[in-house]
Amino acid sequence: MELEKNTRLNALFDFYRPLLTAKQADYLELYYADDFSLGEIAEEFEVSRQAVYDNVKRSTQLLEDYETKLQLYADYLKRTAAAAALSQYIAQHYRGDNELAQLAYKLETLEEE
Repeated sequence: MELEKNTRLNALFDFYRPLLTAKQADYLELYYADDFSLGEIAEEFEVSRQAVYDNVKRSTQLLEDYETKLQLYADYLKRTAAAAALSQYIAQHYRGDNELAQLAYKLETLEEE
């Protein structure tokens, strides 16, 4: 459960980082991406552990609010699933069409760029 939450928050962070302040982005990156403890972040920024906790909690909620309103991550997941399904369908039904297979592959990997 915790791994799923971290994966989701890292993905939301990737999408919505430009909408955060520098401090919010720094705290979230250290906490979720770099796996720093609250105490380590507090020491790094010379603030209290409680200040870091409050900032991480508010910033995490802010990411969830952005996702609720904008749905960028949800749309990304839908597009990725659709591209994978299309690619699989092409592989099963159009084995000899290399050009179509290449186009499907480009579509499937487009989101990774």
